[in-house]
This record gives sequence, C-alpha cells and structure tokens, in this order.
Amino acid sequence: MRHLTPRVIVAELDKYIISQDAAKKAVAIAIRNRWRRQQLPAELRDEVAPKNIIMIGPTGVGKTEIARRLANLVNAPFLKVEASKYTEVGYVGRDVESMVRDLVEVAVNQVSAEEMAAMEERAGAQAEERLLDALLPQGPGGSDPLATTEQYSRARERFRRLLREGKLEDRPVEITLEERTMPSVEIFTSTGVEQMGFDFQNLFERMMPTRQVRRTMTVREAREALAQQEAERMLDREKVRTTAIERVEDSGIIFLDEIDKIASSDSRGHGPDVSREGVQRDLLPIVEGSTVVTRHGMVRTDHILFVAAGAFTVAKPTDLIPELQGRFPIRVELDSLGEEEFVRILTEPENALTRQYSALLATEGVTIEFTDEAVRAVARLAAQINQRTQNIGARRLHTVMEKLLEDISFNAPEMKDQRVVIDEKMVVETLAEIVEDEDLSRYIL
Repeated sequence: MRHLTPRVIVAELDKYIISQDAAKKAVAIAIRNRWRRQQLPAELRDEVAPKNIIMIGPTGVGKTEIARRLANLVNAPFLKVEASKYTEVGYVGRDVESMVRDLVEVAVNQVSAEEMAAMEERAGAQAEERLLDALLPQGPGGSDPLATTEQYSRARERFRRLLREGKLEDRPVEITLEERTMPSVEIFTSTGVEQMGFDFQNLFERMMPTRQVRRTMTVREAREALAQQEAERMLDREKVRTTAIERVEDSGIIFLDEIDKIASSDSRGHGPDVSREGVQRDLLPIVEGSTVVTRHGMVRTDHILFVAAGAFTVAKPTDLIPELQGRFPIRVELDSLGEEEFVRILTEPENALTRQYSALLATEGVTIEFTDEAVRAVARLAAQINQRTQNIGARRLHTVMEKLLEDISFNAPEMKDQRVVIDEKMVVETLAEIVEDEDLSRYIL
C-alpha cells in the first residue's frame, strides 16, 4: 500500500478511465489517507474519520467505474448499492444495514478465494495422491495385490508421470467425494439470524453428517473436484471471518449510487419526500459510524469509505439533510463526455472497446481492424445520438459498436481466417439510417 501514492493511483485509473481528473484526484487522496491513518498512534488512529465523497455528474461518465477500479487496485471489499431502492415499499430502517452485511459477504468470499489460492499447491498435491489411489485401487494388501510393494510403487510413479504429462485427462475414473446432508427446511430467516448475531448456517454445516458419494468422471474433472475439496478442508474459516471483518472495517468501500433520488427537493416534507428523508436518516448512523450485527460477527462502520454518486438534475446536494451532507465533505463534478472523449475511450484504455471486439472476433479466427477515420465516425455518431435522445454517456458507445458489428459477429463462425477493415464508409453506411431516423434511433440505440 505504501507504494500507492496519489500520483500512482491516478496513473492506474488513467489506464481505464478517460478524463475526470478531479474525481480521480479526490479518490486517490481518500485512499492515501487510509494508509496515512494506519501509520498514526493507536490513540489518534480511531479519531481520523474517512473523508467521504459525492460524485456529481450525468450517467455514463465513469462514476461507478472509478470506484470499482479503485477497489480492485487496493484489493478492498467493494459493494455498489442503489440508494433509491430503500425508498421502495417494504423497506424499513433496519434494511439499510443490509449493505454492510452484503459488504461483509463480499469480503468473506474475497478472503476465502485468496486463502484457497494460497493453498492451491498443497491441495493439488493431495488431490493427485487421491487420484492415484483411484487409478490404482489395488495396492499391497488388496484383493488382488501387485506382486511386491516395489512394483506397486513403480506403477504409481509411472501413473504420476502420465498424469503430470496430461496423458490421462480424458480417462474415466471413479472417485469418492464428501457431501454434507443439509436440512431442507429453513428454520430461521436470514434477518432473524443476523439480529441474533449468530451464524446458524455454518453451525448447521458443522453439525450435519457427511456422506461418501461415488462419482465417475474424467481425470481432468476429478482432479478439479478433489483439489477443491482438499482446499475447502484446509480452509480456516474462523481466520477467514476475522480477516474479512478487519478488511471491511479498515478498507471497505460502499458506492451509493443514485443518492440524488433520496434527496428531498420539497421542503414541505410530505409525499415521497417523507420516505426519502427517512432513508437519509437511516443511512446517517451507518455513515457516521455504528456497529452492525452480521452473521460473521459485529462490524464497525466508522472507517468504511462511502462514495456517493448522482446526476442531481432535479435535486441538489444541498437538498440532502444537513447531517448527511456533513458526512460527505468532498464533492467533485464529473464532466459530460463528447466526441473527443469518445475517440479516446475507444482507443486509449487497456480495455478499450475496439480492443475488446477485436479480441472477441479473433476467437473465431476473424481479424478486424479499425481505421482512425472509423473510430472518429463512431465517436461522432454516438455523441450526436446522445444529444438528440437521452444522454447516457459512454454507454452509448456499447450500443453503437454492437449495432455496427452485428453482421460480422453473426457471420464470424463462417469467416475464419478473414480480415475485415472497419472504415468510415462502413460506419456511415451501417448506422446512417438509424441515426437519421430519430424514432428508430431511440428504439435501437
């Protein structure tokens, strides 16, 4: 984490996200401040609260992508939720805490995957031994033992060599797997269990007896199944839970999308605004810092980073209740995207759309190339459609590109070893009719 200076973080985000320098700078500082907090003395560390951020900008300009890429960069648990869903009928204040529970589940899965990856070599070695036992079931002392232990050992090593050389991958083999017999009736609701602060699911899993199940599958499938079972057997679930909760508390990120939808634009406080303000007040203790009961243990939210986002076309950030506004001290405006930004989005990022489509069609043996003029034409048409219909930002590029390459994608299996050049003429001819017909454009693009 020490090497992730704000400048380095912005440089990494630049690989995937075009423009929006102010937003990148804000999140980079917020992440660096987390590392700085960890370097403080214990008595001061808990006093430093995260500087939560509100991103203001239209849809499709990169708000979610910035937060998601940031979380991946620092290996932090990340959860995106739509704030507006908590205004729906049936949601009450307690349900707002579900975002923290969901974040903990993300962290548990993340840590479990890391632990199992770390044990991959050991689990693979154990799986190999069990696989050899299945391939050579009649060893010394069996019903039809080999002549000597030495002969059995030689045969086992020969099979081991064949396994590692991949020469037995499609051979059928019968293996024994363990399965737990789980109850078919749900005794407690998940909400009730969380309120009680006890993980009944894992308790039942430990209490339920295991049964041996014989399965016939290929060696390739058997190796994977046995390795998975061995890794799960080695997994220290208590350590996973403890690490996951620590990771959520110290580096968790919750992205609150559509926060403008819960802003009360009518100060008279009636109708939908009552529900919206209620959600804000339910969010407030979580953002301020509270303790939430999850099935994996108690989780403090004091140092979770909250990144909120909204278009704020009707409401304004100042329409949020003052207490919640105070908990989002950093506000950044994201720029609308036009033709020039679209050109860069199509070509510069490591995951640029032109590269994605080229790679996809290459799997069919089809080579496609985009001329500079074609890229410019796609960007120009996408920007025009955004101006004439609903502005959905860079998402428009996905719909335009999909329509542009529709026929090639459909016919690709019969076009093996062909090379297709996408030029400006092809772009204009393919998309001109749709772009000119506004009603058709609304329907298709």
